[in-house]
Amino acid sequence: MDSAGFASRLMFAAAWCVGRLPLAWQQELGDRLGRLALWRNTREARVARRNLELVSPELTAQAREQAVLEILRQTGRNALETLRIWTRPRADNLRLIHSVYGSQLLDAAAAAGRGTLVAAPHHGNLELVIEAMAARGPFMLVYRVPDSAAGDAFLRMARGGDNIALVPAEANAMRPLWKALKAGGVVGITPDQQPKLGAGEFAPFFGRQALTLTLIPRLAERSGATVLFVYAQRRDDGLFDLHIEAAPEAIASPDVAQATAAMNAAVEAIARRDLRQYQWTYKRFTLRPPGSGEANPYYPDCR
Repeated sequence: MDSAGFASRLMFAAAWCVGRLPLAWQQELGDRLGRLALWRNTREARVARRNLELVSPELTAQAREQAVLEILRQTGRNALETLRIWTRPRADNLRLIHSVYGSQLLDAAAAAGRGTLVAAPHHGNLELVIEAMAARGPFMLVYRVPDSAAGDAFLRMARGGDNIALVPAEANAMRPLWKALKAGGVVGITPDQQPKLGAGEFAPFFGRQALTLTLIPRLAERSGATVLFVYAQRRDDGLFDLHIEAAPEAIASPDVAQATAAMNAAVEAIARRDLRQYQWTYKRFTLRPPGSGEANPYYPDCR
């Protein structure tokens, strides 16, 4: 076994230990990690604060700090729940889902036979969405490859369960995704990660221009696949509601600007269902439109 493989197994063993904790303990620990992050003013706290300054400038300083605390608590819970999902049998994970809304849309998409494109934003718990989709049948997931070989090996070990095929988010990802959709398969892509400059389109998101992935609109237009938004939102009792929602028709428009704007609007509407559960610790607005004169809003305070 090479060093990357050995390190990945150690990482998985550590995750397994945390994943064995009772759910209530994990969520309480997640809350405490969130409070600690705010107290220490970690990078995550600074990024969340800056994002709220950008998208909700009307908040008072006191209201913004309270919102940052709630975001960090939800982020902490999500991290611990994710370790649980990665290291437990799928049957255990599916018990975290209290209710499913919109399953008929998945059934109709499968019956149509044109393939199903699942847009899964970073809202609630993404890993539970992956488990729920794989429980229905083969599921091809596009993922961003970690920088380290050990990290990639660990992620493949954690996510690569039955019915899950992982496809790196690289320039040649289009071909296997296209083939899967044309065969009537199901493909999952996160619509709200910032691509590299030149690999996306700037589109409005929470009132600001954000460089946006064009892979989903391009696949939707060229394949004719049904596009559905799927997310697992945390309930007050600690369980989750799985939501399946139809994407706006414009997401498949040949006009890329129109398609990406429609996609971002749908993600924003989902995030606004519970702003605490969206990924505000992510630097979504780092890259600015060429010629705009705008600086990176996270530099230097959020390095």
